Amino acid sequence: MTSITTSGVTLNIKSCRTKFAHRFVRSLLQIRNHGPPSSSSSSEEKLIQKRRQRIKIAAYSSMAHAVGPRMNWSRALLFKLRNRACRDRKKNRVFVIRRRTKKASRSSQGSVPVDQAKKLRRLVPGAKSMDLCSLLEETAHYITCLSTQIKVMQALADHLSK
Repeated sequence: MTSITTSGVTLNIKSCRTKFAHRFVRSLLQIRNHGPPSSSSSSEEKLIQKRRQRIKIAAYSSMAHAVGPRMNWSRALLFKLRNRACRDRKKNRVFVIRRRTKKASRSSQGSVPVDQAKKLRRLVPGAKSMDLCSLLEETAHYITCLSTQIKVMQALADHLSK
């Protein structure tokens, strides 16, 4: 059985994969049972976009729940999703994803490892205030979980396409 040990915490990859798969399938069934919104003015493209967003949120949520609060990135994802759900319930509005505008880069005199660490901190949830060693550990675990997510989703797609 494959396992990862980070910061004294042993994570069983197979059990994470199983937990993720169960949660993700349950979430997909809820999305399917919920059905498309009954809005006659919505276009087909908007419905597809909304369903795609729900599936993406279900995948991230399932992955973070499978790992639990042991890792910073999973805590950050769960916190973000919980806040998003509260905001949705309170305001009951559609989210518009704003793209960040690229800031003018500073001179290229900055050190390469520091610049790469900044890029990693933007990619890994909850990594903004970590030291470099913890950042690398979290990144490695996050990548492992993302690859597990891909394998489970691919297995589902293969199974459903038969």
